[in-house]
This record gives sequence, structure tokens and C-alpha cells, in this order.
Amino acid sequence: MTTQNADQSGPATTNDAGNPVASDEHSLSVGPDGPLLLQDHYLIEQMAQFNRERIPERQPHAKGGGAFGEFEVTGDVSAYTRAGLFQPGQRTEVLARFSSVAGERGSPDTWRDPRGFALKFYTEEGNFDLVGNNTPVFFMRDPMKFQHFIRSQKRRLDNNLRDHDMQWDFWTLVPESAHQVTWLMGDRGIPRTWRHMNGYSSHTYSWINAGGELFWVKYHFKTDQGIETFTQDEADQMASADTDYHQRDLYEHIRDGEFPSWTLKVQLMPFEEAKTYRFNPFDLTKVWPHGDYPLHEVGRLTLNRNVTDYHTEMEQAAFEPNNLVPGTGLSPDKMLLARGFSYSDAHRARLGGNYRQIPVNEPKSPVHSYSKDGAMRVRNASDPVYAPNSYGGPAAVPERTDDGGRWHADGEMVRTAYTLRPEDDDWGQAGTLVREVLDDAARDRLVDNIVGHLLNGVSDKVLTRAFDYWRNVDADLGKRVEEGVRAKQGEVDPKAAQQANPARTSMQEKA
Repeated sequence: MTTQNADQSGPATTNDAGNPVASDEHSLSVGPDGPLLLQDHYLIEQMAQFNRERIPERQPHAKGGGAFGEFEVTGDVSAYTRAGLFQPGQRTEVLARFSSVAGERGSPDTWRDPRGFALKFYTEEGNFDLVGNNTPVFFMRDPMKFQHFIRSQKRRLDNNLRDHDMQWDFWTLVPESAHQVTWLMGDRGIPRTWRHMNGYSSHTYSWINAGGELFWVKYHFKTDQGIETFTQDEADQMASADTDYHQRDLYEHIRDGEFPSWTLKVQLMPFEEAKTYRFNPFDLTKVWPHGDYPLHEVGRLTLNRNVTDYHTEMEQAAFEPNNLVPGTGLSPDKMLLARGFSYSDAHRARLGGNYRQIPVNEPKSPVHSYSKDGAMRVRNASDPVYAPNSYGGPAAVPERTDDGGRWHADGEMVRTAYTLRPEDDDWGQAGTLVREVLDDAARDRLVDNIVGHLLNGVSDKVLTRAFDYWRNVDADLGKRVEEGVRAKQGEVDPKAAQQANPARTSMQEKA
């Protein structure tokens, strides 16, 4: 029996080559009860395409979503950068992606985790990408540790389960993580929605003005909706009720015309001041005090258009900090320099060497490159395909870029994160956050969050280090964390055993 679509007003089905097909429901066979036929090319296409629908998920930041929008310059920072997208009155189309770090694509949106905050600006001078988080710092300052950090937040090899002991084992052996872990265990560790969180470059980047002067810059996208967060209990309940809550919230608000926005502000440090500042300004585990480097308004980011095909416009979106336009640059931040390679390499592995020709990654400006061939190249190329050449091929114009020559370094080859300065310690800024930024209620919630996390399968030897870790951040905080854990270690949820294995419990009762 053949069924019909309820709505017959749509177009006629075709295969991927545009040829009309005979049926959406039935395969070609030898009689109604006979074997299928290999020449049913549409059936073969359907099965073969289905088997290849999934591409590798991102290693970190696998779960996420976002939208398109616009960035409008409202301030005047032309004295600090010649970048066209930051000039007064300029408007630029933007793609934003928000994500969690450790969870896989199917993980709940409301797990305690940093949130990615990635932006792609489609400028007249090529794509400009910013990759950051909803926290102004990160867990480490040296990229050698990054891969190990991500593995410690993922799943064990033996049982394929996430493991708090593994997480705390890593954190407590890497003291520089203290500032970020304090952020993570505090209220902002679980934003209520993506609309209600800030975005930070976290890294220090560089700006170059029309006169060739260089400034160090940190980007702060301040939510215009205000900061709102979930408590741990609220987040746990939402994880049960709606695992895609953050993605749904953003989509529905944009669909209903309630467009979220963020005000971009920057901190600026003159080039020479970085050499003698009291701690290393390129250390990703540190923030610049606003009293030393206040915020300057640049413009407003507004998201006003949902994606129409999640796979092509979001899953295949490729953000990378090496997408730079004239007037912008990287810095001596070791983590940032490593990401300049790592991100583009990850995209080539996941999406293919021609990932920048995927429409969502294509620049709006003309492309005149010598890249050629490879799988999935769709952009036409033409001779000559080499440089230098005598036949009118594209030629580099150094003055159009800010590549190289802006900052330099020398010294012996060493394996040291940075030269220590007077305030380069791992605990100071985390302690200041606890004592001077949080109020009493926020400190109470911080203790509760840490205690709850440590009670989830953390071994005794790692627990001991964790108590010392928090005493180094703040003596009273460490004392309260240890007391909280010790007081609850013997507690047993009377329903836990039955919920964990009801069949076994039932058999024991019958015995």
C-alpha cells in the first residue's frame, strides 16, 4: 500500500543529481516478494549517504550552537587599530557559536563546564575570528598541558565513564589552574543561558594603528541581558528536563524577535608597558586589573538570525585565531600561539583541507590564493598555480598586512612557561576572587559546589591534595572545603542502592 505526504504542494523528490525519483517509500525488487535489485541507484544513494552523514565531532567544544548577527561599532578606537571592522560606524556580519568544553555532542547543556564563545566576522579584508570563553582566564599557560587537560575531563579508558578523580588529579598537580577552577566552581560555572553570560578573548591579542604603533588588547563581550546563572540543583534538574536547554533558549528567542546582544569593550596596554608590568600580561591564567587598564567601549554584537541548516552552518563552522585582518595580531601568549596552529589543523583533520570553501567559512572578500586541488575543492582556480611567476598571478603586498616585525624575542632555547615577575604566582588572583569579588552567599555556594564535586568518586590521595589546593587559594576556604567533605563522607543516600540496581536489590530481599 502506498502512502501519500499530507501536503502535496511541495516539489517533486529528486536524487542528489537532480534526477526525479520513482518512490520515497519502496525499493525496486523482482516482484513484490522478490530480492532487491542493485540497479536501484536511489536506494543505494539513500543508504550510502546515511552511512556517511556523521563527521567527526570536535575534540573539545563538541556540544554547541549559535546564530548569525551583526557587529556595529559605537565607540572610537581608531587611535589604537587600523582594522576596518573596528572603525567608527562600521557594520560587519558575524557568526557566533557557544559551546561546552568537555561534553560530547549529546551531553546536557547545563553541566558545570566553561562555555566557548567563538566569533567569525565576515569583513571586507577577509575573515576575522575570535575564539574565547565565558571566563577571562584558562586552566594553564603552556600548550604542552592542553591535550592532557582535555583527556582528564573526558572519559576513562577502562569503563568509558567521566571521572571526578581524574579531573581533580590533574587540577591539583597543575597549580596554575587554580584561578580558572575557582571561576568554574563558582556561580558562573553554570550560566542560565548563553544570552546571560559574558564572552572573553581570555588571551592577549595585539592591535596596530595607522601609524604602526602596537597595543596589547583583551576583548570583553559584556552581556546586555545581565549575568544570570543556575545553582547546581537547578542545573541538575534542567539536565533531566531538557538536555538542549541552552540551544533551545537561544533559537526560540531569536525566532520570536528577542535578539540578544553584547557590548564589546577592550582593555588596552601600551607596547612598552608589557615589558615591566608586575606580572606577565601574556599569561592566560591571569587577568589585567581594571584599575590599571580600564575598559573602552568598541561596539555592540547583536544576534538576529537563526541557522537554517545546523550541519552546514554550525557543525561545519570553523573558527581559528589565525584568521587575522590588518590592524590585528597575535601576541607572545604561548597558548594563543599554539592555537594558531592547532585550530586550523583540527579543521583540516575533521572537515578536509578545503574547509574554508564550505560556505559558512568562506570570506565575503575576494580570495586570490595558490591553494589548489585536494578533496572537495569547489572554488575554481586558474593558471599560474605557482609563485613567483611571470603571468599575472597574485603577488603579496607586505604593507597591507601586519605580519611580523612588531614584537621580537631572543634567548636560549628553554622549556619554561615565562620568566617570573614579582606577582607571577598561581594562587594570588584566585584568592582575590574569593575574598574581594565574591560576597558571603557566593562563597557559601562555592564551598557547596566544591564539596559536592569532591564527594563524587575522588580518591583519598587526590582529596588530600585538593584540600591543600584550596588552602593555597584561601586558608578559610580550604578549611571549609575539608570540613564539608569530611562531614559528608559517611552519608549514604538510602535510595541510591535501589536506584542503582533494583533487580539485584529485589533478589536480595526475596532471599
